[in-house]
Amino acid sequence: MIILDEPYVSRYLKETIISTGLPVLRNEMAENQNFPDETALMDDAACIALMKENPEQKLYSNSEHALQWIAENLAFTGLPETISLFKDKAAFRRLLRPLFPDFFFREVAAEDLDTLDIRGIPMPFIIKPAVGFFSAGVHMVASDAEWEDVLLSLKRDMNEHSSLFPPQVYNSATWIIEEYIPGTELAIDACFTADGEPVVLNILSHMFSSDADVDDKVYLTSKAIIREYLSPVTDLLRRIQALTGIRNFPLHIEVRVDEDGHVVPIEVNPMRFAGWCTTDIAAYAYGINVYRAYFEEKAPDWETLLTDDNGDVYAILIVKPPADMLPETIEGFDYAGFVATFAHPLEMRPVDFTSYPVFGFFFAKMEGGNLQEAETFLHADLREFISIR
Repeated sequence: MIILDEPYVSRYLKETIISTGLPVLRNEMAENQNFPDETALMDDAACIALMKENPEQKLYSNSEHALQWIAENLAFTGLPETISLFKDKAAFRRLLRPLFPDFFFREVAAEDLDTLDIRGIPMPFIIKPAVGFFSAGVHMVASDAEWEDVLLSLKRDMNEHSSLFPPQVYNSATWIIEEYIPGTELAIDACFTADGEPVVLNILSHMFSSDADVDDKVYLTSKAIIREYLSPVTDLLRRIQALTGIRNFPLHIEVRVDEDGHVVPIEVNPMRFAGWCTTDIAAYAYGINVYRAYFEEKAPDWETLLTDDNGDVYAILIVKPPADMLPETIEGFDYAGFVATFAHPLEMRPVDFTSYPVFGFFFAKMEGGNLQEAETFLHADLREFISIR
């Protein structure tokens, strides 16, 4: 069963639902997709009955907005408790303590931020909402002098983001401070089968402009990336499964790999793959339909897929306004002009930038592993493509 919700449903996901006949919760987002009449749109009661009749029924959502419906209607499945283990970053750190006993983290209530004494906290550290999404409210603090500016930013974040997402997705009542993990950051789409076996569906390398950068702008996937990290990532997922016993479960996990090759989790986003349907990049890069792979338990044949590597890299670019540009001053974005700057564009997915702080998501191929276009985008403010009111 699939639950569709804001902020975005891709054409690829919609076409997958139509071709597979997967049942979909009937809600406003699903009805807005104009599915064919034969699509199995089911009301709340029918979906709840389906989950009760078949304890092995797989569930997927394109959006964490669906977590609220799951919490309110599917308590009998145990899913809300499992989701909370991952979605609450502090609970997640407590869960992982047997695997990473020396990892530093600390919980802080929002009302205590003003009086927080950071002198005893090892630097650099990351501070972020215990329940968050889309890098909202994530900041690095490298020195005492930076704290006051970060504190002001945290207050602004609380005001801006709380209205965009439900409390199951973003909640700034509690913040978590944790040690900074140096190394390569990976974002992984994976799932657990009915038998609890982990299946890696894609591995993306998060590209940053500097060590202090915590923004979501560029993600890359390639056969070389999969080849390097598939084994250690799968091992980590097995250890998480041993702690939780989860089965029939999709997730998007972010990790850091240090210079010694240790894979340290940052967070797990439950019930979905890469947000805003950017998980679809796997279809371009490897011909993998991640939704089918999860529901039909068809694990990618990575051994075959990783042969004949020509070095191509596939990129997800998150196209955002500059941080200092007020949303109400923006008239439009030149999508065609932006796409034309890339040698091998794959797909531009515009987003309503008046509702969300992003112009869209862009897929591109970097032929032969030449990352110059990604580097240029990473440092660009895109003002040349933005029209102002």
